[in-house]
Amino acid sequence: MNDFDGLVAIVTGGASGIGLATALELADRGASVAVFDIQLANLPAQLAGFTADITDRASVNLAVAAVADRFGAIDIVVNNAGIGAIGTIEDNDDAEWGRVLDLNVVGLVRVSAAALPWLRRSRAAAIVNTCSVAATNGLPARALYSASKGAVQALTQAMATDHIREGIRVNCVLPGTADTPWIGRLLAQATDPEAERAALAARQAIGRLVAPEEIARAIAYLASPLAGSTTGTSLEVDGGLTHLRLRPLD
Repeated sequence: MNDFDGLVAIVTGGASGIGLATALELADRGASVAVFDIQLANLPAQLAGFTADITDRASVNLAVAAVADRFGAIDIVVNNAGIGAIGTIEDNDDAEWGRVLDLNVVGLVRVSAAALPWLRRSRAAAIVNTCSVAATNGLPARALYSASKGAVQALTQAMATDHIREGIRVNCVLPGTADTPWIGRLLAQATDPEAERAALAARQAIGRLVAPEEIARAIAYLASPLAGSTTGTSLEVDGGLTHLRLRPLD
């Protein structure tokens, strides 16, 4: 499928995990893909790397301008960059709340705002935000992370409303627990990593972690011109965590 032929996409946090899987999926389907990240070592040759710190508006503006200068257009923005946070409301201080919200929420605002002038010129403009099932499910010890992702979901709907008449579609994906480097680092800190991994897998009805490539294909659907009537949508890719309640096996 070459539904992205001739289109230019930006993927933030695109050097690893879900972002890298998404960047490769879009490139395989014909897009010219610009990856925004702080570390770009070992980036596959079919991707164009641009160093960008999404907590710094000047850095974002320079990177977006560089993409437009190189490719002559920007059609798609995938706001995937983000960080996790563990704990209840007692466990993170004001500085950590500010750091996580600045990156997970305001970061996508900076990138999207910088790209808007180019998206308005596109024949197939789309923004896809990486949210999380933490936005819609009460997960233990994820207060700060859940708050940031709840904001991403609300912001997605607000952006979709604001920009629909400009021809820009805005959607988000809500991944479940994905098999990414961040989860790997989290498991490494556990007392019993194997038991913790099994517990994370068991809470999803499919009985395993979600593969980054599965999330990437969902993002590609939302970004594709073939999904022209899909906007303001939150697409769960969570192995059934949100809606399925299986009975325990005998």
